[in-house]
Amino acid sequence: MIESVGKGRTWVLSGPTSSYALHLTDDDDLLHLHWGPRISGADAEALAAQGPPPSWPFESQLDGREEYPVEGGPRFVRPALSVRTPEVRGTEWCFAEAAVYGDELRVRLADAVHGLDLTLHHRMRDDTDVIERWVTVTHTGDGPDLELLRADAAAWTLPRRDGWRLSQLHGRWAAESLLVRSELTYGEKVIGSRRGHTGHQHLPWVALDAEGATEERGEVYGCALGWSGSWRISVQQLPDGVVQITGGVGHDDSGLLRLAPGQSYTSPVFAGLWSDKGFGGASRAWHAWQLAHVVPDAAAERPVLYNSWEATGFDISEKQQRALARRAAAMGVELFVVDDAWFGQRTSDRAGLGDWTPNPERFPDGLGPLADEVHGLGMQFGIWVEPEMVNADSDLYRAHPDWVQHHPGRARIEFRNQLVLNLAREDVQEYLWGQLDGLLSSTPVDYVKWDFNRCFTDAGWPGEDYPQKLWVEHVHALYALLDRLRAAHPSVAFESCSGGGGRIDLGILSRTDQVWTSDNTDPLDRLAIQHGFTQLHPARVMAAWVTDSPNVQLNGRFSTLRFRFVSAMAGVLGVGGDLTEWTEEELAEARVWVELYKKIRPLVQHGELYRLRAPEGGLSAVQYVKGDESVVLAWLQAQHYGEQPPRLRLRGIDSAAAYEDLDTGALHRGSVLLHHGLHTGLKGDMDATVIRLRRH
Repeated sequence: MIESVGKGRTWVLSGPTSSYALHLTDDDDLLHLHWGPRISGADAEALAAQGPPPSWPFESQLDGREEYPVEGGPRFVRPALSVRTPEVRGTEWCFAEAAVYGDELRVRLADAVHGLDLTLHHRMRDDTDVIERWVTVTHTGDGPDLELLRADAAAWTLPRRDGWRLSQLHGRWAAESLLVRSELTYGEKVIGSRRGHTGHQHLPWVALDAEGATEERGEVYGCALGWSGSWRISVQQLPDGVVQITGGVGHDDSGLLRLAPGQSYTSPVFAGLWSDKGFGGASRAWHAWQLAHVVPDAAAERPVLYNSWEATGFDISEKQQRALARRAAAMGVELFVVDDAWFGQRTSDRAGLGDWTPNPERFPDGLGPLADEVHGLGMQFGIWVEPEMVNADSDLYRAHPDWVQHHPGRARIEFRNQLVLNLAREDVQEYLWGQLDGLLSSTPVDYVKWDFNRCFTDAGWPGEDYPQKLWVEHVHALYALLDRLRAAHPSVAFESCSGGGGRIDLGILSRTDQVWTSDNTDPLDRLAIQHGFTQLHPARVMAAWVTDSPNVQLNGRFSTLRFRFVSAMAGVLGVGGDLTEWTEEELAEARVWVELYKKIRPLVQHGELYRLRAPEGGLSAVQYVKGDESVVLAWLQAQHYGEQPPRLRLRGIDSAAAYEDLDTGALHRGSVLLHHGLHTGLKGDMDATVIRLRRH
């Protein structure tokens, strides 16, 4: 709902529990008024009537109060917008118009000197407290081109509080999405990526609380950016204590695009959320919004998959894949995925990328016969691709060496023995469309694992007048290619992968069905990774695999099949071990776990998530609630001195009802579960359990 008051110069956007308000002064300064609990239009008018607070010498009355600070004029905060021509840098704007289109408010401002229009978009849907914000910049003049150095999607202003605390998700390859909280001090905290993709190092999300919020209590403000390239989020605590957050495309201000007269740029969405139900309440609100408005076909359940990579590596053959498929089907797997090395001369990571046709020695009749057998076994069929990359040892590179990102006269740096295709080029886009559309049209493929295994290092574009635009146009071209493929092949599901969790954000999630959370499949490490991931994203998109023990990829850790399965069952369950080496007892046990996962899948993928205990050693647990049913997944890392693990106090259930354990038949009172807790029965080291409850 959007309410316009105060002669149409004050606007209030309201969701189920919160409101967001902004005000245009008589001097045409657009100011932020409120973000927090629901308020009325009269409340917003009262806030607007208070006027500016006293300002100190050398400080600006606009800093920390403007809805969207720009470069130029009496401003000293980090600007969200920076524009220049050969003669003028900065912006001086005047109000042009405001209009409401359904659940979206648009406020248009203009700069006559630049011939620039800036439209601020605010959208708040009736079923969510998430506010979606973005900007459109248009060159309306007939003068020189405008160089758009920066155009952040939004600036968020928080109310004055004592002692803000900042939450963020940091990491690296195989250690993504690790949650850290720290005191916010005066000055500026910047996170982001200058790598050309979202990055393993930070997810584009921050949350702030100021009064010791807990998992289920207290005010939490959060912001998340929907962009899959280089990005930056800046959190500033100004000298007067005000906190302002800006975020958008690009890591620095070296230039996004050059706009000729008549051209426009639209930023990605930078979404914000206020919750008074702690970090858990904020997470559930983020999850519900993504499942309702971001993730495609989110109501569908994601199947249990098997991926052949850890069983085969590059040593792949049709016979071998058929044998694995038969074992996977007997286990109850629903989707069989052929990973790397099915194409070109891909016998190692040094060759073949770019040549997306089946290797004739390994698959003499193409992928069709294998896909047919997989379908005959009752499973869907999937493949792995990495379209944005190319090996120097490939037919594609030999034919088009100019198609890769590079600088003239400089060495072409290879990471993982590969180069990055310049997807901003139209000829590259058309080549990839032809290759991938032809593959999906000629082979009955149900699922595509889309990988991206290296960062930008030589992001040059010889012959292009403004090569900096490559950083933005690559991502736009990726989005367009995915959109085009989904439209042409609506039954095909896509997974985003980037060496694990290197490209996870709201932008890619609006075009893919799930994401590969991390290359780290160690079940204990995964608990912390998944704990961080679910601060923002729902379990419905969080792919998690059961692989072999000892863990061969990272640490050699031994773990039980029980612990591995229960860890992976917290998201979209997959299996990635070498099934030809599993014993009959292990295969039989795995069938039981897969069958159990299918029973709890509606709750895990579409229920409300409660993080009962964080994975900080000892006992950790999560709970999913959907209707009258609830399921608890619990893990005991180690038992010390023979002490019993603490009981788990459940959440999200009715205190006046009774709940039946569907596996033991035991009855539990809701009030007892909420206030005294549930005994898990876990003991020893690396133990885990699944407890299913239904309202009696």
